[in-house]
Amino acid sequence: MVLFLFVLIMYRVLVHGPLEKVIEERRGRTEGALEKARADIAAAEARTAEYEQRLREARAGVFKAQEARRQQAASMRAAAVAKARAQASQQVEQAKATLAQSVEASKAALQADAERLASNIIGSILRQVGAAQPSTGGIQ
Repeated sequence: MVLFLFVLIMYRVLVHGPLEKVIEERRGRTEGALEKARADIAAAEARTAEYEQRLREARAGVFKAQEARRQQAASMRAAAVAKARAQASQQVEQAKATLAQSVEASKAALQADAERLASNIIGSILRQVGAAQPSTGGIQ
């Protein structure tokens, strides 16, 4: 029994004590590494969240810039359409005025032609009537 106690004491002094120290040291290192890993993961998640937030802000900025360009283009297009309509309206009015002048000139030419033709017809009729009447020797 004494031998057993001696081996037990020697085991505790020579093996168990140093083994406990090594195990405790490894546990400390492992837990420290785990804590460091958790801290690194938390920091990475924070950086990821910050990156995603900046990315959302950048996308929103790009969207706002695109929307502003679209609105500017729409405004420019509307101005161009309004200008084209105004020019077309002006051209229509000029064409109407030119057409009205042309109609008036045509009416005047037709009136003159009608009067000339009427005079020719009347003259022709009068010559035919004069030729058909016998001469009475100056007494009528």
